[in-house]
Amino acid sequence: VHGGEKFASSVLITDEVMQALEECIELAPLHNPPNIAGIEACQKLMPGVPQVAVFDTAFHQTMPPHAYLYGLPYELYEKYKIRKYGFHGTSHKYVSQRAAKLLNRPVEGLKLISCHLGNGSSITAIKDGKSIETSMGFTPLEGLMMGTRSGDLDPAIVSFIQQKENLSSDEVNDFLNKKCGVLGLSGVSSDFRDIEQARDQGNYRAALALDVFAHDVKKYIGSYAAVLGGVDAIIFTAGLGENSAEMREAVVDGLQYLGAKLDLEKNKVRGQEADISTPEATCRVLVIPTNEELMIALDTLELVKKG
Repeated sequence: VHGGEKFASSVLITDEVMQALEECIELAPLHNPPNIAGIEACQKLMPGVPQVAVFDTAFHQTMPPHAYLYGLPYELYEKYKIRKYGFHGTSHKYVSQRAAKLLNRPVEGLKLISCHLGNGSSITAIKDGKSIETSMGFTPLEGLMMGTRSGDLDPAIVSFIQQKENLSSDEVNDFLNKKCGVLGLSGVSSDFRDIEQARDQGNYRAALALDVFAHDVKKYIGSYAAVLGGVDAIIFTAGLGENSAEMREAVVDGLQYLGAKLDLEKNKVRGQEADISTPEATCRVLVIPTNEELMIALDTLELVKKG
């Protein structure tokens, strides 16, 4: 999952790569150790067979320092590598390449906003095929409100909750990751399908959770349009982005100033590639099912061929 600043692309696994993965454990303590264990098990069972590491963070290593640094003393970045890393990189990379194919244009020259919306959600600004800004940060907790993650918060809220609820630092971290987001706000579920159903039955908190989520996505699209200096296409992907016509409509509503106009009939599509814009839209709205497994396979094939 996490390659830190050490990896900007997929790599063949070597002893040096394994050492670097060990050094990244503190950045991803839940994910990197089992991944390392899996690699070591395969090395024992299939000695000599090439293995490839594909990182969820690598695609975002093209972000410039002014995008990935926080307003903290620079020494903390130097000592602990505290910075924005971003996640879902494999997905954002895949759908941006597919978007170029759908638009029949080279990815170089395109300004894209990729919305990976699901239980875990992130948005990425992609210019010339490269990530220049993304919503997840040092951890996947930053950015959009998600299924169970709080997303962006005033940092002072964390210590306030700790004091009021008498929580340790580990407990408040667990709380923000597992008990917040649309689950906490709706009181219904972390599954957007359940929340939409509750909303349709008149549940106020369910409706509120969906409204907050759509607002958050729209806010990020607007800010990333500013960073990109315009938008050629907005991409919806992942479980919610690919399948919820209602959420796509709620997000795109009000983005006409960017040139995005939704064809409501085309927007009924679920789980398949489609341009759901009106003919005159200057910013295309695309639905592209993500395929991280294919992206991983293609990276692996390319690296193994090179040897």
